[in-house]
Amino acid sequence: MTFVPGSSGGPRSLAPGLQQRLLVHLQRWARPRHSHWDRLALLAVRAELAALLAPLGPLEEHRFGVGSQAGCNLILRLPGRQSHRPPLLVGAHYDGPLHSPGADDNATGLAALVELAQHWAMQPPRRPVWLVAFDQEESGLLGSIALAAQLRASGQDLALMVSLEMLGYTSSQQRYPLAAMRHLYGERGDFLALVANFKALPLLPALARRLGRHVPTKLLPVPGAGRLLPDVRRSDHSPFWDKGYAAVMATDTSFLRNPHYHQATDTIASLDLPFLTAVTTGLAQGLSAL
Repeated sequence: MTFVPGSSGGPRSLAPGLQQRLLVHLQRWARPRHSHWDRLALLAVRAELAALLAPLGPLEEHRFGVGSQAGCNLILRLPGRQSHRPPLLVGAHYDGPLHSPGADDNATGLAALVELAQHWAMQPPRRPVWLVAFDQEESGLLGSIALAAQLRASGQDLALMVSLEMLGYTSSQQRYPLAAMRHLYGERGDFLALVANFKALPLLPALARRLGRHVPTKLLPVPGAGRLLPDVRRSDHSPFWDKGYAAVMATDTSFLRNPHYHQATDTIASLDLPFLTAVTTGLAQGLSAL
């Protein structure tokens, strides 16, 4: 377990205007978009995402399920500087909670995903990267379950799967799934958490160091695919844990910090935009070097 302090010089943006671009994305997607109860809004978000991602490279519509469990993941595959390396998969879910605009959950992750895609299309990372907008996370992780199963069945290797899950909320108080963790990680909810299975650990120290130049970053290694701590499984990384992939959730700790989780009050006004900007910048630089 490692704490990496943020740099005293503050975050360096991907490019001038990053915080404003993130805000524009949030204003576009922070609205009810539940797969069952706000279907038309969800389809509109999917179309907007496709319009942004398609010019960057080959965009696949990965359809899964039938009936009420049907959905569509969007997958953008970008080349890396070393094409022979197994790809990095970075994903965020684009569906939203019931009766909530879902600004933190998960318009923040989606906004970061789009900015990472645009950055890597211009400046390829070390290895190939697949950027995935997952559908039906809020309905039982259906999109990530389908994709993880398909990749494992095809024998596809991944260097690391990264789930971007709620990246924009900070607080003076922080809760934990185990009370003893407070002594290790502190009282303040001002850090980005990297929640990883043991298979991902070899890659995490270097990633955390690079992230730590921009935002305080703390590691939580989780044994046994997180089954003893169910709260750490509640995002799209856990189906990849279950299929034996190295995977990590990057998060502001969700309901353990954010009182607006799955509420109508999960709005843009509640977010810490400089924090989200620092996280996005750190992810771009940290993941590019893996």
